[in-house]
Amino acid sequence: MDKDFESKVNLHLKRIYKGINLNKKIDSLAKELINIIGKKRKFKKPIFAKNLWSEDDIMLITYGDSISKNEEKPLLTLNNFLNKELKNLFSIVHILPFFPYSSDDGFAVKDYYSVNQNLGDWKAINEISKNFKLMSDLVINHMSSESKWFKNFQNDKGKGKDFFLKVDPMIDLNKIFRPRANDVRKLINIKGEDINVWCTFSHDQIDFDFRNSEVLKEFVSIIKFYLDNGIKLLRLDAIAFIWKQKNTRCINLNQTHEIVRLFRTLIDYCYDDIVILTETNILKRENLSYFGNSNEAHWIYNFSLPPLLIYTMMTGDCTRLRQWLMTMPPTQNGTAYLNFISSHDGIGLRPAEGILNEKELDTLVNSIVKLGGKISSRKTPQGKLAAYEMNISLVDAFSGDQKGFDEFSLERFMCAHAIMLSLEGVPAIYINALVGTKNDNIGYEKTNMNRTINRFKWNINELKSILEDKNSHHYIKFNVLKRLIKIRRNQPAFHPNADQYTLQLNKKIFGFYRQSLDRKQTIFCLSNVSKKHHSISLIDLNIKISGEWNDLISEDSLEFDDDYLHLKPYQTVWLSNV
Repeated sequence: MDKDFESKVNLHLKRIYKGINLNKKIDSLAKELINIIGKKRKFKKPIFAKNLWSEDDIMLITYGDSISKNEEKPLLTLNNFLNKELKNLFSIVHILPFFPYSSDDGFAVKDYYSVNQNLGDWKAINEISKNFKLMSDLVINHMSSESKWFKNFQNDKGKGKDFFLKVDPMIDLNKIFRPRANDVRKLINIKGEDINVWCTFSHDQIDFDFRNSEVLKEFVSIIKFYLDNGIKLLRLDAIAFIWKQKNTRCINLNQTHEIVRLFRTLIDYCYDDIVILTETNILKRENLSYFGNSNEAHWIYNFSLPPLLIYTMMTGDCTRLRQWLMTMPPTQNGTAYLNFISSHDGIGLRPAEGILNEKELDTLVNSIVKLGGKISSRKTPQGKLAAYEMNISLVDAFSGDQKGFDEFSLERFMCAHAIMLSLEGVPAIYINALVGTKNDNIGYEKTNMNRTINRFKWNINELKSILEDKNSHHYIKFNVLKRLIKIRRNQPAFHPNADQYTLQLNKKIFGFYRQSLDRKQTIFCLSNVSKKHHSISLIDLNIKISGEWNDLISEDSLEFDDDYLHLKPYQTVWLSNV
């Protein structure tokens, strides 16, 4: 056994379990974890600051059954669609939880080791992983109340009997951060004794007790199982909440960070090409902390981007977006941002706190409601309800501005994606944004869950029909995105770690430039975020006029024979020197 490897694992465990009486010695636990993750693998020295990605990498976010076909398992249908329609567009596919579940569209997992039989099986997962780098969720904070493990907990016998967290009566629940409005406590009976278990998200999702080292061991086994089944990217769902402690907010605690570092060490010594992504929909400074010292997550979500970009499109004012971009630190090699505008979840508002003021947040929320969106709330420490996320399809979010609906839906859609695709980081596109899906109001009425509004599921025949109809907005948006993606994938200056510099322009023009790692390519990314024509002075751009500059999007050569660059409403140009 590698001594350096063992020493690092020991140190992680000592920090995690400081002050906790375990039923075994730390060094014994370390050996057990190493033996689990290292089974049938050779240990190796990790390569520091290695980029496992390039400008060619773009992620598709989808459910296993976002696309289905009668009398065919959805994972097979998805695989066929990916290979026929998207193989030259996306290199990474995030299939949202594909395990048996009881609620929350997959995030109340009943069995971590099985594929939901309604979707397919592990063979189908393996097939997708042959042509795409596959990301899986590790739903690590909680498990379904209908799971065998929780039933064993209720019966006080078998695997899981001590896996779940009982609510300590000494904990002041008013201090904890609440992402939902429900009571954190759920009353259950174990052998005639009433106890409360901890439920961060819903009473069907029971939180694990990571103070029990057996829980940690089990999740290392799960990680091993996933990686050996073709998973290349591991999304740590709701990771910020996994450790609870009295007199704290029970979020982002030191033990949580140390567990992420432990997972990183275990994986790095046994696998060459695995990426860890932390899902932490929280304040920007807290989110950034999950990079650690390049020893925690490889990627973090750029959670502030969606609300700020949508706010910018709503108001025609990029001031806040520009201010935010100036404060984003460049990522080191071996780390990257994951950029997105929409996903299966709503558009989180907390990552915009401290960037948008209260009045601006209200403007954003009210504008979304005008356009047909829903607002989900959380409970504050004062017991009040506060807006937590906005639930709306991206198509509908861009169908108007703060005044209401207008004729610039496509232009906003294209502009926002052009910005997202060119920013430092790896881009991710949700399947329902890709194909131009509107609000699923019928689905919402059936479930009465706000998030359902943006989780529409397509029949493959219907989807193919609308994507072939040149008059449909689905066809137009799909092909606009396809073209932007193809352009982006061929630009070295759009490498996720290429340099990025924010331009100081007026509030209607959002601009930055990217420079390739070898310094050979420079791209000026300029977007008019308003519904009126605007011009940019070349003096303000401080651009070298000599030589030819090409707009990669319009494919026009720009000779700069006057003093200004003129932009149409919501137009984006990617000015490249090569």
